[in-house]
Amino acid sequence: MKTFTAILIYSMIFFNAFSQTKILFDATKAEMANNADWIIDADQHNVGYDPDAYIGGNESNPQQIPTPAQSGITSSTSESYWTGALSAWAIDAVKLGYYVETLPYDGSITYGNTSNPQDLTNYDIFVVCEPNILFSSSEKTALLNFVQNGGGLFMIADHNNSDRNGDGYDSPYIWNDFFENNSIENNPFGISFDYEYFTETTYNMANDANDPLLHGNYGNVTSVEFYGGTSITINPSINPSVKGAVYRSDYSNTGNTGIMVAYATYGNGKVVAVGDSSPADDGSGDNNDNLYDGWIEDANGNHERLFMNATIWLAEKNTELVRNCQNAKISTIINNNSVFITINENNVNTYKLNIYSISGTKIFSANKIFSNQKIQIQLPNSGIYIYQISNKTDNFYGKFSFIKQ
Repeated sequence: MKTFTAILIYSMIFFNAFSQTKILFDATKAEMANNADWIIDADQHNVGYDPDAYIGGNESNPQQIPTPAQSGITSSTSESYWTGALSAWAIDAVKLGYYVETLPYDGSITYGNTSNPQDLTNYDIFVVCEPNILFSSSEKTALLNFVQNGGGLFMIADHNNSDRNGDGYDSPYIWNDFFENNSIENNPFGISFDYEYFTETTYNMANDANDPLLHGNYGNVTSVEFYGGTSITINPSINPSVKGAVYRSDYSNTGNTGIMVAYATYGNGKVVAVGDSSPADDGSGDNNDNLYDGWIEDANGNHERLFMNATIWLAEKNTELVRNCQNAKISTIINNNSVFITINENNVNTYKLNIYSISGTKIFSANKIFSNQKIQIQLPNSGIYIYQISNKTDNFYGKFSFIKQ
């Protein structure tokens, strides 16, 4: 009985420490109004806006849990498994081992409200694609607390004069109102959306080989196409971490203006900002809407790489992966369908290294790994993998993403 108890406790620690990354897609801000369907799945189409949501229209009404079940998704599952213009994004996330949900049109954006089962404390990433209703004061506070405490906020706007529900506010204004009129900090991320309307293909990327959005596990991003989007202005004097990743063609790729994609850290969390909803559009969803495939067909698949690199970056906690095990740190290099792992510690201690799938299946084990020794491991599939480092006194778990080429 003691042995069984020890195994059970070990398993609980293992899975609680590295539980599945959870992504919540918002549907409370009229993301389905008019010619938009910025959701991952809907079984019903019975919502209208005048300007707030009501039952009786013909717009998508996304439920909390997409159907069919995401447990049925495999590496070969197509985007059509779910019905929504963001379904390809969500399905790619599930293929990485993440779990996705929707905050329905009548849901609540809260942080620290234990009576709300979809409180943001239960999620790692919150995606808001082209909001068309202003955030309330309490919602602004919840969003900032979510990011400050380690959450990842994915913010997508569209061009000016894109008010889809007729309440007088479009997405650039709504995002800027959140940045500028909250009770915690003015312009906390050093990001603001411009009031512009342009269509452009750009190859003007930030010249940074380590940029996590441009050169992440999903591959290198070389072009981006906006179809009726707006740009972003950043202010590093307010938030020194803010960076531009993608720039308009005629702007400096080291400047603070003419930016199409930006990102920053804030407290223990992270944010990504994109000035157009078209790159996230997979061309499917509400039959009443005019949707097209910006996810794969536009920019030769670069949008999928951009958004998935950004999603992976948001999911990674803004802390060192390893704090124990005599301060050992692990580094990973992914190349040619292999991951090369090195435990970086300048001493003579040896370590045990185990690699597990997200479900807990052991993939690799080695009993004597020396500091700075490079280990090559062949992994079976794309996804999230968990590593365990141990020596005589300490154990530590961490995780990394692997994309099979």
